[in-house]
Amino acid sequence: MQSSHSTAPSSTRLPIQDLTVEGKPLYVRVAEEAALRWNQHGNVLLVVGATGPAELREIRTRVGDVPLLIPGVGEQGASLVDAVENGQDSAGAGILLSSSRAVLYASSSPDFAAATRQKALALRDRINGARRVRRGGS
Repeated sequence: MQSSHSTAPSSTRLPIQDLTVEGKPLYVRVAEEAALRWNQHGNVLLVVGATGPAELREIRTRVGDVPLLIPGVGEQGASLVDAVENGQDSAGAGILLSSSRAVLYASSSPDFAAATRQKALALRDRINGARRVRRGGS
């Protein structure tokens, strides 16, 4: 389930993004319902964009340890560190960062496989580095 709120710079704001339900933004109510009511079997994952770090932090606070798919790191310009810091669950995990275009389009040359692998490994290392910083490790 994707939130009804978009923070991507290229998105067109829709009037639905300004709706409130019981005094809360609609995207917050949808996330809360999904995490707290519909997640009876632990099979819910929420999509929350990295381009709105404050909204990401708010959703994480409200949904506990529900896993989050976080697009927007890479071509959309979101900060990987902000996404990790604001998205991790209480165990320092619970996030799946998506940077599809940056990895898929690493090269259009014959070295595509190697370039893509290098890009993916570098992204993994940056994510793990940000996780260590948040957890206070080295």
